[in-house]
Amino acid sequence: MTGVAYHPATSVEDALDVLGRYGEDARIVAGGTAMVVLLKNRLVRPAVLLGVTEIPGLDRIRLGTAGALEIGAAATLRAVELEPLVRQRAAALAEAAGRVATVRVRNQATLGGNIVHADPAQDPPPMLLALDASVVLEGAGTRRSVPLDGFYVDLFETVMRHDEILTTIVVPPPPEAARFTYIKFLPRTVDDFATVSAAVRLQLAADGTVEDLRIALGGAHSVPFRATSAEAALRGRRPDPAAIDDAAALARDAAEPFPDVRGSAAYKREMVRVWVARALTFLAQPAGHA
Repeated sequence: MTGVAYHPATSVEDALDVLGRYGEDARIVAGGTAMVVLLKNRLVRPAVLLGVTEIPGLDRIRLGTAGALEIGAAATLRAVELEPLVRQRAAALAEAAGRVATVRVRNQATLGGNIVHADPAQDPPPMLLALDASVVLEGAGTRRSVPLDGFYVDLFETVMRHDEILTTIVVPPPPEAARFTYIKFLPRTVDDFATVSAAVRLQLAADGTVEDLRIALGGAHSVPFRATSAEAALRGRRPDPAAIDDAAALARDAAEPFPDVRGSAAYKREMVRVWVARALTFLAQPAGHA
């Protein structure tokens, strides 16, 4: 940390001014749960750390236009987990946020920081992908909305430019009949990263066939991603065991995980198959929850 300046931004405009002056030598920090690790391991060497948690309203959670849920980037994961509005409008997101590490970490880490860190093993991004969420990126005189499905580029890399700041996560209202679940395989303790995780949104038609489906995976690629081939294979079919097995196998085939201490690439691909099948089987039952 020696030689690194810290600037606590007081507004989005103030933050953008610092980013404009320092360029890629500035790094945005919120809760710091990821940034501290990067700094300690000398994976980043910024000239200035730009704090954003003191920006008024950046942690606000509110109902926006067309019933969309708007979550400020500086909202902590604990706030997302407990906020009644999130529980009412996107209970699956509250559940996923509540599965991150421990309460101590969730009280510090922010949703925006979790997203832009772009670690494929994080919990909220797959659920946000299943929820069809988007993010709002603001720059000097610019503002753009990016679907989360197109936000991630590679490991720790996103489409966000160095002169932009993520201000809002937008979650549209889900279809009324949609069911959700988020499950993950933890090799050791609750504060460990998942070997693989699966966030699934399932919507059945009146005749019991799959009308719509989103399967998002964590820890199974260099980025959180949707298993679109598995989704397509199940649409229009009844989610019986044979159809679920077909879809789960396609999800496995789409996975390209890294081997690490949590398992080999082959093992992780097999875990994708197992956990996607479990998620789909759960949602296909009457007890599957919205």
